Amino acid sequence: MSTTFTRRRFNAAVALSTATTLAPALVRAQDKRIKVGVLLPRSGVQGFIGQSCQKGADLAPAVLKQMYGVDLELMNADTETNVDTARTRAERLIQEGAHVLVGPFDSGAASAIAQVAESRGVPFVINIAAAPQITEQGYKFVFRNFPTAPELVRNGLALIGDLFRATGTVPRTAVYMHVNDTFGQANTKAIQAILPKLDFLPFKIVETISYDPAAKDLTVEVGKAKATGADFLLLVSRLNDAIILRREMVKQRWVPMGIISPGSPGMYENQFYKALGRLSAYCISNVPWYDPKAPLTKTVEAAFKKQNPGDELMFHALNVGYTFEALMVVADAFKRAGSTDAKALTEAIRATDIKNRMMLGGPIKFDAKGQVQGNASACIQNLNLKPTVVLPAAAAQAKPVFPVPEYKRA
Repeated sequence: MSTTFTRRRFNAAVALSTATTLAPALVRAQDKRIKVGVLLPRSGVQGFIGQSCQKGADLAPAVLKQMYGVDLELMNADTETNVDTARTRAERLIQEGAHVLVGPFDSGAASAIAQVAESRGVPFVINIAAAPQITEQGYKFVFRNFPTAPELVRNGLALIGDLFRATGTVPRTAVYMHVNDTFGQANTKAIQAILPKLDFLPFKIVETISYDPAAKDLTVEVGKAKATGADFLLLVSRLNDAIILRREMVKQRWVPMGIISPGSPGMYENQFYKALGRLSAYCISNVPWYDPKAPLTKTVEAAFKKQNPGDELMFHALNVGYTFEALMVVADAFKRAGSTDAKALTEAIRATDIKNRMMLGGPIKFDAKGQVQGNASACIQNLNLKPTVVLPAAAAQAKPVFPVPEYKRA
């Protein structure tokens, strides 16, 4: 048998070797699965909200598989409502192979995760977090599909003006209470900067009172607020503290014209209704919200009901909606990039233009800083133990009630 190694045999061997060497890369390029590290505060002070967001993450893979034909493998991590934990969990997820990070609801945690993502060169899509500085650092791998605090406050204050006009009321004074975390401080700066410029609002803030969102007792703070005699309470809260604050108001028999949030969570959450029952009534939150008439909302709602029997999407609208949309941004970018390569994914995210969405506002597009533009807010009032759209009029499900009925008898 001849052992001569001809040129033809040599070329065939080289071709076979090259194909074998390139095969893994080819398989990777054709892979339709992407690992997504999902960071949420499923325990700690913000645990109920984190669990609410998780519902949006859990239903996303199946819905997005139908929409984009790609598989999302979720790598879930609990930030425990702790900034340091959020940072270390983000590092761990990347070490364990996460191609992209999503989360984390909290602005402080988002800032920490953004630093990790940027240093490791891994794209990070923020679902909910409003502190403006997050997208003002010149980051290349950080994107946020949520309004900044100034945008939240601007939209929220404008809706307060609409509320007063719709109800024919002219409150002259407000007492402003807010959580003292990163989110609360960002909103406070925005209110201080924006409110004086809005001539159409008839009220002035007579006192500002801050408090720890982890506080177990707000007796002193509520007492100070009541003593101001302000017409209404302007509130930037979280969930647990909003429940404690509302109970303390009842205890101290403080009945202002109403409680209005210019753009914060808490009072429209399911746990707020469960904990307070009828005492949750008439609270108002001017927040980004879902469009109940959007085709994608109907798709997500069907998946939500299937996965959460006995629960309703309306009680998780903001949390589920923005968490789902963050994962939709990932799926959309992954399909277009055709790769889990960090740079390819990042460029694909940067080129996002999604018109088929469930949250109110324009298409999902990111500016040069990675900040989404054009999200809208709605005036949500607690009526009949449900979060109900009362403004803008075109989307309203009921008419706003202001002042609260008890105020007329106070």
